[in-house]
Amino acid sequence: MKYLAIAFSGPSDSGKTSLIVKVSNQLQKKYEIAIVKHDPSDKATFDQEGKDSWKFAQTGAEVLVVSETRTTFFSQRRKDLDEIIRTIGEFDLLMVEGLKTLPLPRISIFRNKIDESYFKYSNAIAIDDSINVNDYNIPEDITVLDLNDTDAIIDWVIKNAKKVK
Repeated sequence: MKYLAIAFSGPSDSGKTSLIVKVSNQLQKKYEIAIVKHDPSDKATFDQEGKDSWKFAQTGAEVLVVSETRTTFFSQRRKDLDEIIRTIGEFDLLMVEGLKTLPLPRISIFRNKIDESYFKYSNAIAIDDSINVNDYNIPEDITVLDLNDTDAIIDWVIKNAKKVK
């Protein structure tokens, strides 16, 4: 597995982040994982207000903070998927939270109710037992996954992730 990508979408508080964390924690044991999160309200900040790296970011420059164990990069420019992939460098699996129009295989996550407007972007949906699938007209080409069965979701991810590099 090398240079594969998959996306996760869903309404706020549906469990996207929790699912990505579970999948990442499990796959991290064998693979290099990268995660991209969409910030639709443009509220992400770099470091804490008043710190040097925060001050640098306020200039609008591209800022990298380098230590012995990590490099933190905060870009002031929007990047397309190819630029993101080049920036990340080496990875086995890239997981994208949000950005539902990116042309990637996608699992949409729902609790309590399904927003059918996501169907046009989804290859699978992950739901819990708060949803009765019989209440919805789920297209036949969309796989229904149990949100609480991380192993089954990982199997689907590995089988369906798209080669991106």
